[in-house]
Amino acid sequence: MIGSGAGGLTAALALARAGQKVLVVEQHYLPGGWTHSFSLNGYLFSPGVHYIGGLGPGGAVRRLYEGLGLSGDLEFCELNPDGLDHLIIGDERLDVPKGLDRLIARLTARFPHEAAGIARYFRVLRGVNDDLGRLEAMLEFPRVLLAPFKAPSLVRWGLRTQEDLLDATIRDPLLRAFLSAQGGDHGLSPSRVALPVHAGIVCHYMDGGYYPRGGAKRIPLAMIRALRRLGGQVRTRARVKRILVERGRAAGVELEGGEVLRAASVVSNADPAITYGELLPPELTARERRKVQRMEYSVSLLSVFCAVDMDLRSMGYDSGNYWWYRGRDVGRLYERMEHQLPCGAVDGLFLTITTLKDPGHPTRGDHHTIEMFTFVPHGPFTRWEKTRTGERGAEYDAFKESIGDQMIAAAENVIPGISRALVFRSVATPLTNDFYCATHRGAAYGTAKTRWQLGPLSFSIGTRIPGLYQCGASTLSHGVAGAAMSGLMAAQRITGAARAEDLLGPADGSLRTYPADRPEEWLHERRKASAAAQADTGDEAPEWP
Repeated sequence: MIGSGAGGLTAALALARAGQKVLVVEQHYLPGGWTHSFSLNGYLFSPGVHYIGGLGPGGAVRRLYEGLGLSGDLEFCELNPDGLDHLIIGDERLDVPKGLDRLIARLTARFPHEAAGIARYFRVLRGVNDDLGRLEAMLEFPRVLLAPFKAPSLVRWGLRTQEDLLDATIRDPLLRAFLSAQGGDHGLSPSRVALPVHAGIVCHYMDGGYYPRGGAKRIPLAMIRALRRLGGQVRTRARVKRILVERGRAAGVELEGGEVLRAASVVSNADPAITYGELLPPELTARERRKVQRMEYSVSLLSVFCAVDMDLRSMGYDSGNYWWYRGRDVGRLYERMEHQLPCGAVDGLFLTITTLKDPGHPTRGDHHTIEMFTFVPHGPFTRWEKTRTGERGAEYDAFKESIGDQMIAAAENVIPGISRALVFRSVATPLTNDFYCATHRGAAYGTAKTRWQLGPLSFSIGTRIPGLYQCGASTLSHGVAGAAMSGLMAAQRITGAARAEDLLGPADGSLRTYPADRPEEWLHERRKASAAAQADTGDEAPEWP
């Protein structure tokens, strides 16, 4: 297994549960890919996980985590159900609640003149998302012939964009802006994002948003513990130099330093641009390399990780995410961010207060930790891409810090006074993503999820090389859930299971989620349980705060 992101670890654990011997090799010193966490100056940050959906009763992600046996090591805190996302457009604000019907009611009350359009807009989104759930059973001939009857919404809207749907349903500029404001979850403007992708993301969070208790790192740690219990192994600081191909079949990998690891099957959680461009012989992958060159990759991120000395809870802030935009033309803003750096001022920002998502989040004193992001192109940073992290010089540092200053200034529109209350700040660029997460040109979401880069037009789980499989954000879909599902599908291909869910154990309801309105109560219960367990066994206390 090359890479320990959500896709790689899911594939590894599913294969281990099926009785296979599994080894995961990871180039970073921390496992998890975009789900890892890191500490700076005593503050914990998680760069790639800000909320996860599908964890309510019957949710797909809950089914996955319970089926992989992670419930004993993984818990989630629910985000504010009355505003899991707070959308701020200039001076206007909308809080996105848990539940599609509640959101529709809230929007209709705010925009009564758009009632019919709102109803149709979400009816189409729900229909497309439902059809996506039926798609797997219809991928093979002759069942694909039933698609027009079994998936009519997907047939009609599958090759259209969010803007196509907005144009057909909504006229009010502010409402269009609110409906576009969560575009940061895929990084594309309404004019470019494939409607099935946008529909899937909107519906993914409709039963609530959740944050892993203890930070994003709890996800890979829980998977690694489960993997080791089954005899699997994970090696960090183990960068793959090449994938071995013998007699036309994948036969293992060679690490930098020359160590050879042989395997009957190889799953690459590295991006296809790296798999085909760096790890496989050029003579075997000419077709795939041409495809990589044709593919458009998603926009990148500039990130600010900081801590503030402010009582944010008493000021009215909560666990929901904050999306801020300077003006109402959100679509044009996303189009610009893909190609241009901020010009004196940041016009769009995502901000999340991790210490309000998880009451036990490690921090120093009464400080709150905040993560904020804006989209930037990779191009302006390429002049430093051959340099090492920490050795890029004063010009690079001044360049990234100047954009960091603009982001803090923009954050004043969300948290007035934040500039004066900063006690720590660190700025990361697309090159940081490349170094720590092995991204291709800093891409936040793998390939761009446009309508011409989905399904059979994207990169497949299987490859033309027998024994070699792929998973991750550039295959099935992006995000924690999309990448994880791609890993499960890779394991299905290797084992020959009839259905991906056949590789999972029972969905027994054991995964614990904590309500947003009683965080102190459950935290106190957890501390008491931890102390009791330590007293009974004499073992070292579990990793509870």
